[in-house]
Amino acid sequence: MASLYTIPIEELKGIGKNRSTLFARLGVHSVGQLLEYYPRTYEDWSSPISVSQIKDGETVCIRASVGTPVNTSRIKGGRLLSKLMVFDESGSVQLIYFNNKYINNMLEYGKTYYFYGKASRTLTGLQMIAPAFSKSADGGGIHPVYRQTEGLPNRIIASAVKQALGMLPQQINDPLPQALLSAFSLCDYRFALENIHFPHTADNLSKAKKRLICQELLILNLGMRSLKNQKRGETALKLNKTYTQEFEELLPYALTNAQKKAILECTQDMQNNIYPMNRLLQGDVGSGKTAVAAAVCYNAVQNGWQAAFMAPTEILAEQHYKSLSHLFSCTGIRMDILTGSLTPAQKKKAREKLKNGETQLVIGTHALLTDKTEFQKLGVAITDEQHRFGVSQRAGLLSKGDNPHLLVMSATPIPRTLGLIIYGDLDISILNELPPGRQKTDTLLINSALRPRAYRFIQEHIQKGQQAYIICPLVNENEQELAAAEEYAAELMLRTFPDIPVGILHGKMKAAEKEQMMRAFSSRELSLLVATTVIEVGVDVPNATIIMIENAERFGLSQLHQLRGRVGRGTEKSYCILVSDNTNPDTQHRLQTMCKTDNGFEIADEDLRQRGPGDFFGERQHGLPSLSIADFADTKSLETSSQMAEFILQNRSKFSEKELKSINSALKRLFREDGVKILN
Repeated sequence: MASLYTIPIEELKGIGKNRSTLFARLGVHSVGQLLEYYPRTYEDWSSPISVSQIKDGETVCIRASVGTPVNTSRIKGGRLLSKLMVFDESGSVQLIYFNNKYINNMLEYGKTYYFYGKASRTLTGLQMIAPAFSKSADGGGIHPVYRQTEGLPNRIIASAVKQALGMLPQQINDPLPQALLSAFSLCDYRFALENIHFPHTADNLSKAKKRLICQELLILNLGMRSLKNQKRGETALKLNKTYTQEFEELLPYALTNAQKKAILECTQDMQNNIYPMNRLLQGDVGSGKTAVAAAVCYNAVQNGWQAAFMAPTEILAEQHYKSLSHLFSCTGIRMDILTGSLTPAQKKKAREKLKNGETQLVIGTHALLTDKTEFQKLGVAITDEQHRFGVSQRAGLLSKGDNPHLLVMSATPIPRTLGLIIYGDLDISILNELPPGRQKTDTLLINSALRPRAYRFIQEHIQKGQQAYIICPLVNENEQELAAAEEYAAELMLRTFPDIPVGILHGKMKAAEKEQMMRAFSSRELSLLVATTVIEVGVDVPNATIIMIENAERFGLSQLHQLRGRVGRGTEKSYCILVSDNTNPDTQHRLQTMCKTDNGFEIADEDLRQRGPGDFFGERQHGLPSLSIADFADTKSLETSSQMAEFILQNRSKFSEKELKSINSALKRLFREDGVKILN
């Protein structure tokens, strides 16, 4: 089949240069690509009903004969209007077509056809507007519906696909080895291609979908794994000795088993592998990711390297600098901070100390990425809140050294099956337990009738010296909504909380203004913060004990969990109040999930099932190839594809050279680059 990718689609009968341009809009340039242009949905024409069974407003399939010649007239605007009557033994239906100058030749008087479309009952009887049709001799069956573009109707695409299927060679090089197909009960490639486009039965369609979905996710899985070692060269930076035990003695508390395991995985990466560490540290809010990062930095510095710790905001960078300075105060480690708000003289001095090696550990923001920033011997780079940094920004930090080690951290729990795909180029460490003493945040779901009571609850806690957040019922902020948000905040200031200092944070504010507002809240100048966007992730305000989220149904569960993580960081009992008047049972079930569990990974699994992958991707999605048929929300197929990848990697020696070549060819086509190769 490989040769079909070299045959231009315009060589198919009835396509030509003009239609090939339209196919190009759909991303289809060759016959091989057309075979992988799978239907977006299907119409079931296999069980036509009689005319007498038609109900008003239903989409139906009928088998009927043309009872009158097509009558075409020209109406207002110069458009063509074509009418005809079709009938079966139980009744008749009027068909109407607009601007179809060929319909007179396509529907012959006295001939029988299948018609599929929406029926409506008018004063003159049943009517169907522009129903799809096929000759009775062609049978009913299940008809494919493709994603279309103007000038390229579904029937033209389907006709081209039929031709392409007819060009398949007798013997197809299946991209998947026979042993794999047998092990996972998958149909062969020819069967899959024929039945994904023109399935004879619903069961055949199901088998074809399973095969092609698993194949696509498998190739993506293998490709992402291969990028792990191909995107970065070997490193000469290896730990000569680990200092983890010495680091633990600095801590005023004991590490959890999950933290110890994550630190061990990091040090083993830096000690035993020829490639630099490429690891994602995933942990729920409060699981202790910073302590793991500190251990990695400590090991790096004690081995004579420099370490860089990059945070997405200045206030978060300052927070890390303060906590790590305190932790390492008696170790002699030379630390510094580099952020955009420093004076030019301060930045210059900080960069000089980095370049000459005087600074061993630097905490900073995007200022670390500038060309002016140079390191003497950068050994490890750490980025906090990984979803806030794109792949290019990570690469920018790594370019400051000679293949340094990389640790990225994220407080956004992602189901493991999805994580293997999204972060397939990273190894994953998971912190799945909270340190002792971490208090659970109680979550309550109320309707707006109880809002005054919630306000009183907030006021009582603020009077005790605590702080609170209120998240406005806005997700997308246009100018009108922004005005409403400011009006909402003003209402709170003037009427509900007249004696309490209230701040507002929204997406239209400049970065410096946001920074200033968060700083004022962190220093307790403000008791209540009203926010229209997600609060700065990771900022630690231990004194904040209540977060109230208006119109909670507008947020995904993972977003709500992140917002809830802004409280419960201190010693006082904390609360999350969800406000929603939506009575839809599915919505209520979703929000009740927040009340029942505080486990971020359980919430992520539920969110994936209910809403799809959504915000899990962030900027990382831009680095993923587009998928033709698979869906990241299909957790069962994700799990199967991971098992298939393991099967191939563990049994690669048993596969023939031809089988391995087919897999590698599929990898190159999906990733559109020659450098991706998993098997030799």
